[in-house]
Amino acid sequence: MKSITINGSKRESVGKSATKALRNAGEVPCVVYGGDEPIHFSAEELAFKNLVYTPDVHMVVIALEDGTKVNAILQDIQFHPVTDRILHMDFYQTFDDKEVMLEIPVRVTGNSKGVRNGGVLRIVTRKLRIKAIPANLPDFIEVDITEMKIGHKMYVSAIETEDFKILHPDNTVICQVRTSRTAIVDEIDDEEEEGEEGAEGAEGEEGAEAPAAEAPAEE
Repeated sequence: MKSITINGSKRESVGKSATKALRNAGEVPCVVYGGDEPIHFSAEELAFKNLVYTPDVHMVVIALEDGTKVNAILQDIQFHPVTDRILHMDFYQTFDDKEVMLEIPVRVTGNSKGVRNGGVLRIVTRKLRIKAIPANLPDFIEVDITEMKIGHKMYVSAIETEDFKILHPDNTVICQVRTSRTAIVDEIDDEEEEGEEGAEGAEGEEGAEAPAAEAPAEE
């Protein structure tokens, strides 16, 4: 998995006033859990741009100014309800021999038979939560939809790997190919048009038979 380095500084004070002062200075207060003790640090808000505002998932290397480097993953993030600025971030420290849980994006590949026949692909689960050691964490989970026909669903059980464990039930749907609503409407319209034409034809036949049904004129 790709990694991003965040340069930060240890926080000497974690009180409300100190936290407010950091935010006013454009810094984001952060905490790293999972080690012997929590590590409180701060970094410039812009430093998290490529970590937060992206669909990709990254490992994080937190490089502190005293030379300390900590490997971690993003655990939680808090945004301001009005401005959407980052208020606080929680990280979880990782170790080479210790499994971690992380949500990994799903990437769909292939050209579905069902889609080629007019169906619509619907992605149901865009991220899957998995458990693995850091070295086995993938950048994404790839699923091939080439053989999927209209009405078919792909389940988590279709993913085969020994590198990580998927923390979802086997019957969790990843994606499905559904019949296009437009195609259904067109089909109904065609049937209605055929029905209308048949009705008009029937009326024409009745009109043709009408003269024969008239009573004979009196002599």
